[in-house]
Amino acid sequence: QLQLVESGGGLVQPGGSLKLSCTASGFTLGSYTIGWFRQAPGKEREGVSCVSRNGGRTNYADSVKGRCTISRDNVVNTVYLKMNSLKPEDTAVYYCAARAYGSSCPDYAMDYWGKGTLVTVSS
Repeated sequence: QLQLVESGGGLVQPGGSLKLSCTASGFTLGSYTIGWFRQAPGKEREGVSCVSRNGGRTNYADSVKGRCTISRDNVVNTVYLKMNSLKPEDTAVYYCAARAYGSSCPDYAMDYWGKGTLVTVSS
């Protein structure tokens, strides 16, 4: 069974940091472009970051540029999202998704989705 499982979410104070993990089971993550997405309460789902199969190319939403780093370790089948200087606006459910063909991360093209992990930024 092909699965993506996110972890690392939780409650953090504004200005804090958090690292999310997305681990694949049942398939080789290195064969997929991986994207991180988030959906805040009452808002549309938006793309946060995207990383190519070998980790050589990355992309970030303007809202997180300078505060976010996406990376991957294909040996352990995991993609990470490190977020610094967290803001209340970052509060959302964060999802990872995998795309089998293609090098970008439009949400409609992603083939597999995790169930999400909640990040809450609040004092």
